[in-house]
Amino acid sequence: MKIHYISEKNSVLNHFLGQIRNVNVQNDSMRFRRNIERIGEIMAYELSKNLSYKEVEIQTPLGIKKTTEVESDLVLCSILRAGLPLHNGFLNYFDHAENSFVSACRYHPNNDHEFEIRVEYQALSDLNNKTVLLLDPMLATGQSIVAVHEKLVQNATPQEIHIVVVIAAPEGVAYLEKSLPDNCHLWVAALDEKLNEKNYIVPGLGDAGDLAYGSKL
Repeated sequence: MKIHYISEKNSVLNHFLGQIRNVNVQNDSMRFRRNIERIGEIMAYELSKNLSYKEVEIQTPLGIKKTTEVESDLVLCSILRAGLPLHNGFLNYFDHAENSFVSACRYHPNNDHEFEIRVEYQALSDLNNKTVLLLDPMLATGQSIVAVHEKLVQNATPQEIHIVVVIAAPEGVAYLEKSLPDNCHLWVAALDEKLNEKNYIVPGLGDAGDLAYGSKL
């Protein structure tokens, strides 16, 4: 699996990353969603440099112009519910892409720190021979992404899969490297320090789904 860290050089991306972490800013849920969306737009641009392109001729009012356009057959797949603002950011750039959605959540059967991942709701387009962009803001343990990946390839064979996360923990990155095949790419906006005893990212930003859409039961 190839890993791309895109906040290593200063850019406006780091400005938006700071705002989604800042407790004095992030509690404005509309601004939080918009900042995640803008981060998605920046990451979509960076990822676009690794897609396949074809040469085309465009008719302008004054003549013909040779240029290139995206050839990769794209499917955007977000993990509900936190992935929706990130999905919107990517869709702003890849408006021709197909769209898929999967739910994944932590289930604590013993009401303690131990958990399993439940993948339930799925609305998937045809993924065969497609370039799938799997979108989830937070990469903590990596178990959710691996569980969703297993669902995606259960009945389909994508050409390649690009996993896009805003904030990642080293433990999650290591788990994906161990668990996913070579045709996967991992795109990380920011790599954080560690996971705490509850498997939340530190310093992180809290629960992205709650910040975007309100607390859940």
